[in-house]
Amino acid sequence: MRRALWRVDLSIDLDLPDLPEVPISLGAARRPAARPQVPWQDRAQERLVAYLPLLLMALMALSTWWLVKNAPRAPGVTAVKALTDDPDYVMQRFSLDRFGADGHLRVRIDGAELRHLPASDRIEIDQPRLRAVAADGRVMLAQARRAIGNGDASEVQLLGDAQVTTEDSHGDPLVLRGEFLHAFLVVERVSSNLPVQVISGAARIGAATLAYDHATGRIDLGGPVRAQMPARAVKR
Repeated sequence: MRRALWRVDLSIDLDLPDLPEVPISLGAARRPAARPQVPWQDRAQERLVAYLPLLLMALMALSTWWLVKNAPRAPGVTAVKALTDDPDYVMQRFSLDRFGADGHLRVRIDGAELRHLPASDRIEIDQPRLRAVAADGRVMLAQARRAIGNGDASEVQLLGDAQVTTEDSHGDPLVLRGEFLHAFLVVERVSSNLPVQVISGAARIGAATLAYDHATGRIDLGGPVRAQMPARAVKR
């Protein structure tokens, strides 16, 4: 039996449309996208947040310095200002008056020049002339080439040709002379640790030291004392 051989020849033509060309780029750099624009208020806020800790630290340091500088001082502690021996004020051809509690003149000081030394609160006077009035009305006059006193002129040291003129308890003139006389005008006393001369009327007394109390009229002389007394007339 013979097999039948069949041969079929199929030939089909497909008509497909043309596809669009798609460009392909290998290894080409991609262009970055444009950064969005941030408003300036937002940028300022970001910077403020970034620097805020530093600003807080600076503010705390400033407040601490202010508190230390303005903190109250402990009682009795004051700032010490450097003082020098240079005078802080000078007066020429001056006149100073000191009055008592009753309003009456107690002391007047005249001089060629006065200098105040703040370091010691002292005054220096050239060619001083003093006039002190006691409570009983007696007057004490003093002069010298130079004087050193405290700030209120209640205590004066007379230097160089010093002389104090007053009245004794009997109302007679009394003169104290020396190169140094220390006058305490408030308590009305005169003292010296250098040689002095006391003149009362015709009597002259020389001594090494002196202590004179104007209120009581007492004179204490120390050291070698020499006196010249006038001879009394002999009654016949």
